[in-house]
Amino acid sequence: MPRFRPQAQALHYLLRGHGEPLLLIHGLGSSGADWAMQVAALESRFRLIVPDLPGCGHSGPLPNNASIGGFAELLWQLLDHLGVARTNIAGFSLGGAVALEMAVQRPDAVARLALINSLASYDIDHWRRWLEARGSAALVSLFGMRIVARLFASRMFPLPWQGALRERAARVIGTVPAKIYRRLMTVLTNWSAEERLSALTARILMIAAEHDYTPIAEKRILAARLRAALVVILGSRHGTPFDSIDATNACLLALFTDHAILPEVRLARDERQPATRFTFAGSLAEEHALGP
Repeated sequence: MPRFRPQAQALHYLLRGHGEPLLLIHGLGSSGADWAMQVAALESRFRLIVPDLPGCGHSGPLPNNASIGGFAELLWQLLDHLGVARTNIAGFSLGGAVALEMAVQRPDAVARLALINSLASYDIDHWRRWLEARGSAALVSLFGMRIVARLFASRMFPLPWQGALRERAARVIGTVPAKIYRRLMTVLTNWSAEERLSALTARILMIAAEHDYTPIAEKRILAARLRAALVVILGSRHGTPFDSIDATNACLLALFTDHAILPEVRLARDERQPATRFTFAGSLAEEHALGP
């Protein structure tokens, strides 16, 4: 896997496929390897660029002045380095914040934008947000990442058939240093794009889990502001790209190939997880680790 070194920062990224560029940005506590199930569906049509954010995966350490704006600027530097003047972007959770920030920073350079279980602000202005942000950080401080990772994984993937998803999520999140996890949470809660949304020009799709950490009503309001289509995945929790692979991939393909999407669509979560998908995810993670 190539490494990009702007100044002192080392950024690892994966390149797959050919065609129109598509940047995939992962969520909190993970890495670009988490997009394996989407890469399989998208690489035949798009030139995929899949980075590990600073402090994540195989990228360099999280800088002391880390911010969502800084992450966005760094990814634009990566795209400039790769000769990509205009791109599509999909971001999940924390990655959705980075994706939206990128689109705000360079509106004309983003053709289409997919936000999965993401918002335009994570200001702690409600008790639910306080509980998610401060409560999670407190649990990490008290019990450590391994124990808390199992709690998080069980909450995201509670069904019997999701056992492999639970185990993988617990393993991946559990290896994140507690200090890094808490700092990334702070980076996210310190960010907002609320006052800059009018600058956006991209075609936007929001994918929202029925049982995400933040309510559907909040995402519906944001979709209206963004003039975005909204797809609600019934039964899904925060890990939608994992528990609803078929629905997620269908939505992304529809957006990035310019198919019509109704203003609000409801799709069903996966009912089971084919074992072959885990094999692919493992091979992508392995390639991710062994790249140059």
